[in-house]
Amino acid sequence: MSTGVIELIILAGITVFLLLKLRGVLGTRTGLEEQQAPRAAQVEQARPKRAAPVAPVEDEGVDPDSATVAEGDAAIGEALAAMRRAEPAFLPTEFIVGARQAFEMILMAFEHGDLDTLRQFLAPDVYQGFADAIAARKQAGYTVESRFIGVREARVVAARFDAGSREAEIAIRFTGELVSAVRDAEGNVVEGDPNDVRRETDVWTFARRMGADDPNWLLIATGE
Repeated sequence: MSTGVIELIILAGITVFLLLKLRGVLGTRTGLEEQQAPRAAQVEQARPKRAAPVAPVEDEGVDPDSATVAEGDAAIGEALAAMRRAEPAFLPTEFIVGARQAFEMILMAFEHGDLDTLRQFLAPDVYQGFADAIAARKQAGYTVESRFIGVREARVVAARFDAGSREAEIAIRFTGELVSAVRDAEGNVVEGDPNDVRRETDVWTFARRMGADDPNWLLIATGE
């Protein structure tokens, strides 16, 4: 992490203190910038296992499941369909379900300072940003009270597939709600409100090598 990065941000209703702490680190990589090469595949838990096999995807065109998730965006639909051709068992609709679950688990693991859980879901550089923010919070004597309300929206806003490396990246815009308050060592609320439901929107990017034995996805970046 560069010496110029002072503030780090986490999303979805974290208080102003926590938002300022995480954004600088987690927003440095989108995973979908034109100049960025596909990252090496590391995958962790982000979607549930399939209960039944699915029909293969045609060599050309966008299959119905990909089209449903793409919501009319041709580029997203084509990228998702290409992922399905590389791995027919992959279903974008199920990916969204798993991503929503991962969003809650990662967010609440950060709130509770659960580094073991975060390590399972995050790319190393993203994990370090979370870990640094947790350490800074602890050093300041702050504690967080939080309660997750739910995900109001989870929508794919970008997708990319590299046929050569079989690397896939999917960016999802989440809108989530939770109650969160930061207290100092004396128990005084310094940020947030333990009785107020806050709504936050952010984009998380997940990556995976299609066809890998591990079916899970890794969070590689967050941003606006």
